[in-house]
Amino acid sequence: MSIEISNESGMDVSGEDLISVARFVIARMDVHPAAELSMVLVDSATMADLHMRWMDLPGPTDVMSFPMDELEPGGRPDAQEPGPGMLGDIVLCPSFAAEQAHKAGHSVDHELALLTVHGVLHLLGYDHAEPEAEKEMFALQNELLAEWYEDLRRAEREAELAARDQRLLGKTGFVDEAGQ
Repeated sequence: MSIEISNESGMDVSGEDLISVARFVIARMDVHPAAELSMVLVDSATMADLHMRWMDLPGPTDVMSFPMDELEPGGRPDAQEPGPGMLGDIVLCPSFAAEQAHKAGHSVDHELALLTVHGVLHLLGYDHAEPEAEKEMFALQNELLAEWYEDLRRAEREAELAARDQRLLGKTGFVDEAGQ
């Protein structure tokens, strides 16, 4: 899976976290592992321009998604075998996200992770124009974000246990079968 990120926003943002959550959602949604995604972080003026140009709405917004190959979870329905493709572009505005995070009482990193999940779901064809579709998309968004956080916590616990085991094994002088 290829995920490229370009930070043109002027804000310090953890690209690793955004790639991690995007990769998690793409895998969880059963998109071909060779699919490609581009993420661009922009300032408010650039986002306002994009928002007006593509949505005919004034002012900046938090996230915009530009699908490319109209992929569905599990691959293209018209293909004999699911294959890789270009999912599209997600454009995030960290300064707008920072304002939303402050109002919601959580971190900017959390808001950007949530918006990344939201953007990927849009690329996969989910929408929130109708109340029922909104309910489905937001429930899935929250579920995927919670699963990603749990996955991170599990990885942290495993790393802590492995480090503890390594410290304990190093103190005992234990040598494994390979003589190490």
